[in-house]
Parts: sequence; C-alpha cells; structure tokens
Amino acid sequence: MRLSSIFAILGTFFLAFVLCLFAARFSVQVIEEGSRNAVRDTLDERGMTWTEVDADGLQVFLAGTAPSEATRFRALSIAGSVVESARIIDQMLVADSADIAPPRFSVEILSNDSGLSLIGLIPAETDREQLIEDVAKNAPGKEVTDLLEMADYPHPETWDDAIGYAVDILKQMPRTKISVEARRVSVVTMADSHEDKRNLETQLARRVPEGVRLSLDISAPRPVITPFTLRYLLEDGEGSFDACAADTEAAKDRILAAAGQAGLQQKAQCPLALGVPSPQWGRAAELAIGALGELGGGSVTFSDADIALVAAEGTDEKLYDTVIGRLETSLPDVFALKAVLPKPKDAAEEAPPEFVATLSPEGLVQIRGRVESAQAREMVDSFAKAKFSSDVVSTTARVAENLPTDWTVRVLTGLEALAYLSNGAVTVGPESIAVTGLTGQQDASAEISAMFAAKLGEAADFDIDVNYREELDPVASKPTPEECEAQIAEVQADSKITFEPGETDVDSNGAQIMDRIADILKACGEIRMEIQGHTDSQGREVMNQQLSQARAQSVLNELRSRRVLTSAIRAKGYGESDPIASNDSEEGREANRRIEFRVIRPEPIKEQQTTLEALEEEALNETDAAGGDAEQETGTDEQN
Repeated sequence: MRLSSIFAILGTFFLAFVLCLFAARFSVQVIEEGSRNAVRDTLDERGMTWTEVDADGLQVFLAGTAPSEATRFRALSIAGSVVESARIIDQMLVADSADIAPPRFSVEILSNDSGLSLIGLIPAETDREQLIEDVAKNAPGKEVTDLLEMADYPHPETWDDAIGYAVDILKQMPRTKISVEARRVSVVTMADSHEDKRNLETQLARRVPEGVRLSLDISAPRPVITPFTLRYLLEDGEGSFDACAADTEAAKDRILAAAGQAGLQQKAQCPLALGVPSPQWGRAAELAIGALGELGGGSVTFSDADIALVAAEGTDEKLYDTVIGRLETSLPDVFALKAVLPKPKDAAEEAPPEFVATLSPEGLVQIRGRVESAQAREMVDSFAKAKFSSDVVSTTARVAENLPTDWTVRVLTGLEALAYLSNGAVTVGPESIAVTGLTGQQDASAEISAMFAAKLGEAADFDIDVNYREELDPVASKPTPEECEAQIAEVQADSKITFEPGETDVDSNGAQIMDRIADILKACGEIRMEIQGHTDSQGREVMNQQLSQARAQSVLNELRSRRVLTSAIRAKGYGESDPIASNDSEEGREANRRIEFRVIRPEPIKEQQTTLEALEEEALNETDAAGGDAEQETGTDEQN
C-alpha cells in the first residue's frame, strides 16, 4: 500500500475524531445549560432565590446559605424534581444557629415516698452534678432519678435563682410536685391541716426570689363538722356570720353571694368541711339567707337539716307569712323549717289568721296566707293547679297552728269561687269569706252564693262583690258571623291571599295573611262559612273551575293546620263565573283572581197565603177522613 493512501486514511480518522469531540463538547454544553437553567428557574419560582446553581457535565451543584436545615432540604427536594437526585451535589451551608431562639428551660421535680425524679431541660452551663447533690441533700433517704437533658443555649438571669429556690423548699414538702421555669415556680402539695396549709403558704411566699413568681396549690384534709352548722344574723341592715360551713366551692360561693345581698359587708370565712346532711346544703342556705334579707332582720340557724328562722320584732305579719310560705315550699325535701315571729311586748291582740288567693287579668294565681299543715298546703296547691293551670299558680302559704277546724274546707271553697272570676280575689278568715272581682258569667254571684251555702252551711257568713262585664263573657263578647265576615274582608283589603302562578299552594306572603284570618276565626267560634275560590277568564272554563276549587281547598287546609275549627266551613270553586272586574285588563284579571270568605245564611222559607175558604175545606176533609177510619174499624170489629 502506498504511503499516500495511509495518510489519507489517517487523515479521515483524525477528522472524524475532531468532529466527534466537537459534537460531544457541544452536547455536554447543551445538557449543562439545560439542567442549570431548569433547576435555577424552578428554585426561583419556589422562592429559593438564595441558592446558587452550577452544572458540570451531568452533575448539578447547589450552593448558597440556607436560612435553616429544613429550607436546605426543601431546596434539594425541588431540584430533585427537575433532574435526577443522583446528579445533584449539595454544597449549601446553613445559617448560624446562634440566631435561633433558645429553647424553654424547665424542670419537673416529683417527690413522693418511693423516691424523687427530675425531668426536663437545663442549660449546659448548669452544674449538673452539684444540682443532683443539692437535691439529694434536701430529700434525705430518697433515691434521686436524673432524667434531665442539657442544651448549650443562653439562659435567663433568673434561672439559677428559680432552680435554687425549688431545690431549697424540697425539705419542707416530702410529697410534692414542683415545676420550675426561669420566671415561675409552681408548687402542688398537701398539708396535714388547714393551719399547716396557711403556715406553709406564708413560709414559701416569704422566700421567693426577686423576679420569680410563685404559684401554690396546697390541699388540706377537710375537717368533719357535727352537726353541720351555719348561723347568719341581720340587724339594722348589717349582716354577719356566727358560723359558716360549706361542702363544695360552689356551695360556698352561693352562700356568700346570698349573704352579700342580705347585708353582709365584711369579708367572711366559710370553710369547706365534711358531714353535710344533704348535697342541697348550699341551695337551702341561699334560700334561707335570702328570706331573712326580705324580712329585713332576724337570724337563721342551720343545725344539719333543721332550720330555725327568727324574724325581727315588729316584722309585718303579712310579709312574714308570704316570705316564710315561699321558703317552706322552696326548700329541698330533707330540710325542716321552724319559723318564729316574736310578738312585740306592747302589742295589741294578735290579728286573726287569713288566707288570700288572687287571680290577675293575665290569669296568674297567687296563693298566700296560712294553712293547717304541709299536707293541706300540698292539697291546696294541687286543687288550684287543677282549677286553673299548673304553670300559672304560685303558692307561698305557710303552715300555722291553732287554725279553725274547718279551715281547709273554707280555703278550698274559696278557691272554687275564684274560678268563677275573670280576675279578682278571695279572702278567707275564721268567721267569713269575701269574694271580689269581675266575671264574664252573668249568674256568677248566684252560683257562688249557692255553693257557699251548700258547702259551708246556710248560716255561713260570706260577702260577694262580683260584677259582670260583657266584654269578659266568652259568649256575649264573640263577634257575630257578619262581623267576622267583615273583619276577614278588611284583612284581605290590605293584602290578598296569593298563590304561585298556576299552583294551588298558598305562598309565603299568603301564609302571613292566613295567620291573621285564623286568629279571627278562632275568636268567632264555630260559624257556617264558605271559602270561595275565583279565577279570571283566561284558560278553559273547566280548568279554571278546578283550579279555583283546589285553591279554596288549600286555604281550608291552611286553616286546619292552624287549629281552626272547620267542621262548619266548606270550600267551593266558582272558576270564572263571578267576576268583579273586567277580564280585558291585567288589573281586572288580578282582581278576579281571589279568595272570599262568605257566611252561609239559611235560605228563607217561602210563605203561602191561605184563605178562609181553603181552611174550612181543609178542616172538612180531615173530618171526613177521620169518620171513614172509624167506620172501617167498626166493620172490622163486627167481623171479628
């Protein structure tokens, strides 16, 4: 082979090598630029503008200072979503940790009979060994378990004072939990008695370092009080406790609040204790102290479930009866009340006993005065609730002694008389009964008089001053059917019952009118009435009649849903047959689409005039017919 051929071949291979090298370098540059730009753009879009991106071949280098370790990791994750993670070289730094806020140093010291434990995080500057040694010295004989962790961060100036104070007070409390922070020490422990608790609180409070707050939760066993006692005095508007006890914090708050409203001006102690006769102690004390405040003076004493209330001398007797009666009926079942109203030394003869029941125009019944016994009071209350309603009767009658033997009968008879009134009062005394008020029954006075005579005897002394008022008469005060029709027409003059186009159900606007119409019909009572449905002339006549009938029936159903008596009310559709305006205009058609309420009046009987001759002929015919019947009967007898 000639030399020139060899050189030609070598030249061809060299040229191919150069071209391949150039193509490879170009490809690498394209890959590098593409990877660098893609990663750079993606990081910028995600807010990672602090990163620096470079590429060398297939490798992508990330540099820069990340604000935190989490941010650095997030940058790696974002870059890994653009190129393969294996191609990423992490050259990023993290910002100096000195700028990060130090952790909250705290220690929990738990001490009990089985040992002592320290749990928490303390500064690295703290002498850990010395701390454990001090703890063991102040808790002799206890095994100290060290579960502390340390962190190399600056700590507040008050940390050493707080931890030193906590360790120092350990020797005073063998069973305790102490929570230590730089500016706060919280202590939870127990004392042997309330006196020890007060002493411990004083000692701990005196030694608190400056800049450190102390929180104490010291519990002590409650004393047992037998009998459980409370005594409250009220004199000249000023109240005071001779003794006070409560079973719970809530009961204590209720008692002190009631005393505050009943004249207590100074701070009072009401310790928690064991031995309470009932969980309702706080409620009973609150009611009794409140009753004493209403009376304006006296004393109330609790000895377990027995309550003695002594009113101040000169207390109004009617006020006393009302307040004591209300208290007797309100006290929980366990408690027994003995109330005393001292007689003034120069007082005249005691006023006769009295029982009063009043009925207000709103229908509320108030019962006060005196009854023979708790059973009699319960009977009177039940009788009144049966006569009137359980939710309108308020009974505050009190039990009294030395009442007439027929007192309960007289009281129940008086309540029965009160039921005849619309409003008024009944006053029962030992010798007489007085009834005064207004009524809607014309014969109420006669009825009451007859009842008194029958139940109390004809010689009974009673005074009846009852006046009839027509407006209170449920029958006489009812409007006539014509007036009801006019009232409904007046309501519809302001706004008419409306329906959705082509529908039969009353719409929301019409529902409000139906409420007003229902109220009128309830006041009118049961009257014969026709609900008439009318339409305009648009559409077929048959369809209009059916639509008007359906709408009239829908109105009737609305009345039924409002509890209106509808047995005498009927619905009828008249379609387009009875227009009240021209159907040539929209206004006229709107007027013709209506619902009307009309009273059904009886049809008059047509009178027939008779002449004298016609009467004589009719009488003669009746005579002849009677004679024929007699002859027929005679013939029949003869045949028999």
